[in-house]
Amino acid sequence: MRPSGTLGLRLGRWSWLWRPRSLLVCLALLLACGVLAVLLLGTGTIRLAPGQVLAGLLGGADDPTITRVVQRIRLPRLLTALLVGAALGVSGAVFQSLSRNALGSPDVIGFTTGAATGAITAIILFGAGALATALGAVGSGLVTALVVLLLARRGGGYRLILIGIGVGTVLSGVNTLLMVMSHVDMAMSAQIWLAGSLAARGWPHVWTAAAGLALFAPPVLVAARQLLLLEMGDDMAAQLGLRVGRARMVLVLAAVGLSSVATACTGPIAFIALAGPQIARRLTRTPGVPLVSGALAGAALLLAADMISQNPPWNLTAPIGLTTGFLGGLYLILLIARDGRP
Repeated sequence: MRPSGTLGLRLGRWSWLWRPRSLLVCLALLLACGVLAVLLLGTGTIRLAPGQVLAGLLGGADDPTITRVVQRIRLPRLLTALLVGAALGVSGAVFQSLSRNALGSPDVIGFTTGAATGAITAIILFGAGALATALGAVGSGLVTALVVLLLARRGGGYRLILIGIGVGTVLSGVNTLLMVMSHVDMAMSAQIWLAGSLAARGWPHVWTAAAGLALFAPPVLVAARQLLLLEMGDDMAAQLGLRVGRARMVLVLAAVGLSSVATACTGPIAFIALAGPQIARRLTRTPGVPLVSGALAGAALLLAADMISQNPPWNLTAPIGLTTGFLGGLYLILLIARDGRP
């Protein structure tokens, strides 16, 4: 029996259910991303009108400088933001679902800090580029996830969050120690990276983010139904025939991979993985895990934060990580104050 308010599609042994409201919300988020994309491509030292932006994208601008600025500088930055925001949105949706807690996002639990440790090590000790930094971040993020999962294997979502916060605090100290021990130029480079930034992002960052999303997002989408069963509790999921430990491990590793690649491409960016899935859930008003809508909400939020960081009221361009951290702190306060608990 199909739930009320849903539409179904069956192809052989495969079937899909979707809700019209969720589809409309996703279309609205896509439209918001498109509008923000045009505005961001026109934002910078050289201000461009929407017509000039489209001409620059198509290579038909009257001034060759416009084409170079749009295609070589601003478009890679925009695509990196879209892909990173989507990856963080999906990752946050998975962790919030598994922990059954609104605070269960990779930046709060400490997985983002773990990924940062690997990236900082690659930057400071080996002078790594985009690809090597991404590999270091993914490897370190996965190791951090395994440690947290082993320590929190007996307990609920709050135990996972508390242990993750503790591990993240320790790794934050390790990151600071690495920068103190390194050469001043390397330390400065790592500090700029730790602030979280979309500045100077090129096509290598785009390909890295796209590869990470293509590698880690499909396992999450395929296991969406398992994620719904896990939300009911381990005992209920096991009674329904789910191999709980294996399913949780696959989902956690995929979500950590998404957040780690995102961290490698832009540095640690707070708030997106925390707020994106919750905003998507409130907009769609559906009981399911907001994977697709969460990805679109994360992308839209990161584009909006980039717009704010490039047009602040004090006329000083700020790293996007500082902007999202400020907004995320306010959001977290409101989230807890709303009903006294997250």
